[in-house]
Formats: sequence, structure tokens, C-alpha cells
Amino acid sequence: MATALLIGNGTVFTLGNPGQVIEQGGVLIEGDTIAAVGPTDALRGSGAQYIDAGGRAIMPGLICAHHHLYSTFACGLASEPAADFVEVLEKLWWRLDRALDLDGVYYSALVPLGRCIRSGTTTIIDHHASPHAIAGSLSRIADAVTEAGIRASLCYEVTDRNGPEGARAGLAENAAWLARCGRGPMLHGLVGVHAGMTVGDETLAACVALAREHKTGLHIHVAESTADQERSLARHGKRVIRRLHDAGGLGPQTLAVHCVHVSDDEIELLRGTDTAVVHNPQSNMNNAVGCARVPEMMARGVRVCLGTDGMTSNMLEEARAALFVRRHVAQSPSVGFGEAARMLFENNAALASAFFGRKLGVLEPGAAADVIVTEHRPFTPATAANVYGHILFGVAAEGVRTTVCAGRVLMQDGELRTLDPGRIARAARALAPQTWERFADSAR
Repeated sequence: MATALLIGNGTVFTLGNPGQVIEQGGVLIEGDTIAAVGPTDALRGSGAQYIDAGGRAIMPGLICAHHHLYSTFACGLASEPAADFVEVLEKLWWRLDRALDLDGVYYSALVPLGRCIRSGTTTIIDHHASPHAIAGSLSRIADAVTEAGIRASLCYEVTDRNGPEGARAGLAENAAWLARCGRGPMLHGLVGVHAGMTVGDETLAACVALAREHKTGLHIHVAESTADQERSLARHGKRVIRRLHDAGGLGPQTLAVHCVHVSDDEIELLRGTDTAVVHNPQSNMNNAVGCARVPEMMARGVRVCLGTDGMTSNMLEEARAALFVRRHVAQSPSVGFGEAARMLFENNAALASAFFGRKLGVLEPGAAADVIVTEHRPFTPATAANVYGHILFGVAAEGVRTTVCAGRVLMQDGELRTLDPGRIARAARALAPQTWERFADSAR
């Protein structure tokens, strides 16, 4: 018999369409599925384990459409100053990913997975690289994800920058992972590609063929900086998105990440193929590459989702960044709110629901039991009309108290249940010096 859990005595933000706000409400969970949502008193008597929300907001678990778990050991790492984005890659990320071994891959995943749980992020779509530890890397990340208890779509970013053998190894790792993970409710796979500027036509064609074989899509950085477009034109005579389109790489399951420097014609190709774009505002600001044309893309029917590019695991922090940068760029305080909310709460939910075959991002009967209790006790009236304001300016300021994914309690009252953060930090701290030494050696 499935274990039942009742999270009650809170203000329930169901989200979804139409969304509801239920005062003194609760969510009844049976196994990994939501059985009922409504007033707490109406849900009592089920014999379920009870978590008292204490008047706090209860809402669906959050979703990250683009993460880089492998970037963890960059925290505190001294790297050379970079003049532009390509130098950021060459002086930091392409040296750090080469410095990882399989133990580093595992602990690089566990640290941000703990942060996911703490911030209420219950589903991530990750993009991995470790050129000197390719074989088995996705399985090690999957071990960490399973230990943490969240959902994850994984892939290895194929590139030609480490030679033909490295590209073949990346393809093989994606193939092995796709054969293993299938299309289960907790693990999923895409075919990773670093970016158009680091893959030749033969490698790109092989990635597209592998994705078709497994009925999935590509996960690729697109036009993050002007260098991607310039190199595509110089080497292939086409802009990046046209090249992907002609190679058969666009489509409903493909994630075109960033899309900062795209033309009107490219936006039309994205729309026409129903390719998902993933906006990562904090990373774009940090790398000084510009700001994606999110309002224009969304107005023209492109599905724009929200990711973090490994900068954070906190999706509410990222949504606020999406709002603030849009207003800064437009020099208008009246824009951006709708787009930020729609990316995170609607488009991310639809994308992840399609990938995992479960309804995610909403609290309703039959949906996946991914539920968070926040620290936010609404101190002004909360309604379906103003719920996003409560989330972006209330919940985001106060944090998350309890996180449940697939009916499993991952954190309760601020205490992690599935991970030991002290043990993880000690193990990661022991590995980091070796990783940093290999990083330093790569520059010599």
C-alpha cells in the first residue's frame, strides 16, 4: 500500500491554469502522486503522515531548464582575467572540466543538488563535461541525483575541442546513458552538444542521428556570444540556428540554450520548429555577453524557459534576475514581470512534464508529488491574480522550509533528509586541491 502524506495548514498556491490559492489548505500525497488538494480539514482522516505548514505557502517544486553541476569547484578558484567570453571558456571552464576525475564529478554534483533541495528545486536539466573522465560520468551524476532524490535529465556535452577521440567518447557516453535511463519518471536523457562553434559537421550529424535513434533532442549552447555566430559564418557559411536547422537538430525536444545573439530569421526558425530556448540571465550578465531578446521571442511564439547555467540552483533567485535585467535593459519598470513568471512557472513546467511523462509544476490530483513548503506566511491577501507577486517578492525573500519530490521528503523544517551536507563538504574540500592542482598544471 502506498505511503500517504498530508501537507496541511498552509496557503496553497496550486499554480497551473487556472491556478488557485487555498487558505488553510493542504496537499494529500499517495505514493509519488498527488491524490487531492483542498482545505486541510477536508483532507484529514486519511491516516496519512502529517506535515504542518504553520500557515506558510505551499507550492509546486521548482524546475531548472539548464544547469551545470560540474561547475562546483570553480567556487574560490583563482583564474586569469579574461578579455571576452571565449577567454572565459579557455581560461576557466575548459581547464576546470579537464581537471575533473569521476570522484570530482560525483561530489561536484552532490553540492549543488543539496542546494537544489534547500531552494525547492526538484527537477533539473543538466549539461555535463569532464573530458578526462567521460566514460561513466553520467552514471556517477545519476548516483548523486538518486541519492539526493530529485528528478534530472542528463547529457554529456559533445565537442571536437578535444579531438576526434574525445568527440567519439562523448557520443558513446550519451548513447550509454540513453540506453540506461529510458524514459522513467525520475531520470531522462538528451544528447549534449557544447556549442556550434566547437563541433564540426560530422560530429553534429552524429549527435543528431543519436538523438533521433533514441527519440530525444539536443541540449546545446546557442549564440551565447557573438563568437558563436562569427565562427559559424566563417566556417560553415551559415548562422548558428540555420546550421542546426539544416542538420535536423531543431525540434520540440531540443534545448537551444542562451540565444543571446539571434536574428529575426533565426527566431522564426525556432518558432517554426517549436524548439525550446533557455534563458540564463545571471550567467549572461556575469560573462558580459548581452541579454537575450526574451519578450520578442515570446511574443512571436517561441517557448522560452529559464535556467541557471550553473550559477545557482535557486530558481526564484534566477527569476528575479530575469525580471530585473529586463527592466534595466528596457529602462522601464513596467516590463519583464510576466515573462519571468511565465518562463519559470509555465514553460519550465510544460517542458519537464513532456520529458518525464508526469505532470510537473502544478498541485492537482494526478500530478507528480513534488511539493515545497516555503517560509513565506502571506502577510497581504493572496489570490490567483497576485500569486506570482507573492512568490517573487515574498517566497524568494524568505526561502524554503520543506521539500518533497515524488512523495519523498528530502528536507523537513530546514533539515536535509537524504544528504549529509557536512560529510559532502568535507569530501569535496579534500578533492578540491587535487582538482585545482590539475587546473593549474593545464596552464603550464
